[in-house]
Amino acid sequence: MKASEIRAKYLAFFAARGHAVIPAAPIVPPNDPTTLFTSSGMQQMVPYLKGEPHPMGKRIADSQPSFRAGDIEEVGDNRHTTMFEMLGNWSLGDYFKKEQLAWVWEFLTKALELPKEKLHVTIFAGDQGVPKDEEARSIWQSIGVAESHIHEYRDNWWSRAGGPEEMPEGEIGGPDSEVFYDFGTERQIHENSPWAQEKCHVNCDCGRYLEIGNSVFMQFVKQGDKLVPLPSQNVDFGGGFERIVAATQDKPDVFATDIYTSIIRIIEVTTGKKYEKEYQAPMRVVTDHLRAASFMIAQGIEPSNKLQGYILRRLLRRAAVRTRALGTSAQTIFAQSVPSVVQFYADAGFIEASQVAHVLQVIAGELIKFEKALEKGIREIEKTDHVDEQKAFDLYQSLGFPWEITNELCREKGIILDQDQFEAIFAKHKEGSKTASAGMFRGGLADQSEITTKYHTATHLLHQALHDVLGEGIAQAGSNITSERLRFDYTYGGKPNPEQLKKIEEIVNQKIAENLPVVKTIEDKAIAVKSGARANFTEKYPDKVSVYSIGIYSKELCGGPHVEHTGLIGKMKIMKDEALGSGKRRIYGKLAE
Repeated sequence: MKASEIRAKYLAFFAARGHAVIPAAPIVPPNDPTTLFTSSGMQQMVPYLKGEPHPMGKRIADSQPSFRAGDIEEVGDNRHTTMFEMLGNWSLGDYFKKEQLAWVWEFLTKALELPKEKLHVTIFAGDQGVPKDEEARSIWQSIGVAESHIHEYRDNWWSRAGGPEEMPEGEIGGPDSEVFYDFGTERQIHENSPWAQEKCHVNCDCGRYLEIGNSVFMQFVKQGDKLVPLPSQNVDFGGGFERIVAATQDKPDVFATDIYTSIIRIIEVTTGKKYEKEYQAPMRVVTDHLRAASFMIAQGIEPSNKLQGYILRRLLRRAAVRTRALGTSAQTIFAQSVPSVVQFYADAGFIEASQVAHVLQVIAGELIKFEKALEKGIREIEKTDHVDEQKAFDLYQSLGFPWEITNELCREKGIILDQDQFEAIFAKHKEGSKTASAGMFRGGLADQSEITTKYHTATHLLHQALHDVLGEGIAQAGSNITSERLRFDYTYGGKPNPEQLKKIEEIVNQKIAENLPVVKTIEDKAIAVKSGARANFTEKYPDKVSVYSIGIYSKELCGGPHVEHTGLIGKMKIMKDEALGSGKRRIYGKLAE
């Protein structure tokens, strides 16, 4: 069964059980400044899991492309990827454990025909005064799961803060129940791993078992030092698409599934090397990073030295280094692989197939820049006899100059570098960066603080004011909000002059001063758009949408947090307007202290 068939079967399965299939959120969350990327299927669902009614009802399903930057260094084994899809279904105060677990089992064993004897499940073992989840155990037993295939763990608990004892006042959470696929003892591929001599269990990391899905039951809220039942209980299921495909195709290596094989084949043909032994890891890195980078570019991200653009640049340069290690040109592999990557995601409805040329253009430009960085780094090394691990890290940090190349060039000069020392310096830097940015990247918790809510509403006013002054030819091309500023990207063939920018700012502040009401309605998408509601069509919207009207001045499709009337925003100042290239511009605004 092909990957595309598996995705389609999943969505059809839950649609037949009353779930509204909603479009995927963009890879950069439009309303969540706490994280760089959409990193899970539930990220766009947070407001609804916390109680806000969803426009499409109480039963929701989707497939969500996701990216986790923290996994970049892990790519190279049989299961870690940076880019992945999460198959999700949610009950927002509707059905609960009985229906959910039975449906998951039915989908896996009947729709996908996975052998029951190869599936294992886990339940919450009980902790901190919360009893063992005997209800889940009983349900699994009733639908035919053998007792020997039901396993208990204290870690089977979900909340944004951690276990029951770590949950703060007001936090919601509950037990979860995972499903694992057993590839069999003869399929273990980590012979030299630290788990090789340990007793195998479903939650170890030896390569035998692969988690393919997890049902979270949000049934408690923390009150004081106790957990009490929520009046409305939710289900949040996440199934790793690539892993489910691996199980269905009986491939313990996700890179051996048809999701990745087209790129692997191109690499093999181009390099003359086979996907085996020492070539597996670099081929996996190239394949994963190229897929992720192509998707990002197709959704409007461009390489830079900041935020999402920096991650994109890092992906492309890491992939280029691995192609160099394979003895071939990155440009050749990338140019041949991008069309199939874009088509794969276009067929799923996540991006447009017409983006191929743009993706290739951006990648080619970045590779040219990287070649220049390589040349500069090589000159830096060649002009000195003193190269140490700190110097190697400085070159990596400032130029993106890879450790592998520094080490190779140093060996030619008779200088032996210690990779463990380099990695220790790198780890120290990474920990420092993690600590410094902890407030921003705390897991994508959909920031709805007072200041970001003001900025979000101000963005609607700015969007309309841009149309008023620059004309209806402009279109939104993205936005990003933090607690310190708003950023709005738009398409425009010219350059706003100072008088136009001043006029835009005056209009926004005039509408703030008018203290206009901000009203939310739920409408049919087609009717809302026909009535004049603006929409960012780089995003996909469900058939029923949330529409926010600011007086009679602005009307826009949106799912973010808003103030109740514009007088709460304060005064806004335009800080900068700059060109992004390709007919796109970026404008920054800041609210008065």
